[in-house]
Amino acid sequence: MFRHRSDLPLGHDTTSHFLPGMVGAMVFLAAIALAGAMVLQMVMDRWQRDVSGTLTVQVMPVTGEPARAATETGRRVDAAVEVLLATPGVGAARPLDQQQIAELLEPWLGSREVLVDLPVPRLIDVTIRPGFSVDLVALGSRLTAVAPGTSLDDHQVWLSKLVRLGHGLELLALAVVGLVAAAMAATVVYATRTGLAVHRPVIEVLHLIGAQDDYIARQFAHRSLVLGLRGGLVGLALAGPVLGGIGWLTARMEGALVPDFSLGPLHWAALAALPVAAGYLAMLTARITVHRTLARMP
Repeated sequence: MFRHRSDLPLGHDTTSHFLPGMVGAMVFLAAIALAGAMVLQMVMDRWQRDVSGTLTVQVMPVTGEPARAATETGRRVDAAVEVLLATPGVGAARPLDQQQIAELLEPWLGSREVLVDLPVPRLIDVTIRPGFSVDLVALGSRLTAVAPGTSLDDHQVWLSKLVRLGHGLELLALAVVGLVAAAMAATVVYATRTGLAVHRPVIEVLHLIGAQDDYIARQFAHRSLVLGLRGGLVGLALAGPVLGGIGWLTARMEGALVPDFSLGPLHWAALAALPVAAGYLAMLTARITVHRTLARMP
């Protein structure tokens, strides 16, 4: 593939240094954007899988003398659980203990000791059976009757907005990949036309001895393939450590504020295909450019 007989001295062109550098930079940008799109897709899928079909019931704590307040709060939580389990479509209702609530709030508050003096609401994790729809307004009224101040948090409300934002960012990342591909194709067109202008006397001699346009186009196409693959491999080699570094930094972040930036084997395989795609895009672009340019030559 990398050794090919050519009647044109293409190896001495300035494009031998210009084109691989441009392709490498574009493959680097495409790899970062594509990895971001794939991570966003994984995060959206995980959120939809984990949160879909769930509700959170928040029971406000009773104020007053600590022992009596704790007893009354516990009674309200038990009453809310009974109402939830008696509601058609509710599969499970699990109240969280103080330790679990502290673990959920720790990333934002920084220390569990802060919770000692705060009136933290009690939370009930509710699971909705697949295929069932629950009247949240009526359920909220029944919960308020047995536990005043109780509120319902339907995860689908904020999740749908978050998913729309995630899909928008994912489309933006894919659009960046498309723009990078278009820019690379334009670069190959420029480099190919420059090469045709430089080697026009040789091309005219080849035409005189019977060479067809397709033969000349194959010379430029193969050269563009080699340069595209070379630049793409360099760009991917530079993107690999950057993506690994981002994954390492996000893994060290405490809490759930930053999504997991780990890519699977299929994702790395898609990134590894970028240099090949860049090479073949350069080859196809060069071939088409040569045919169109030679067709207009006198």
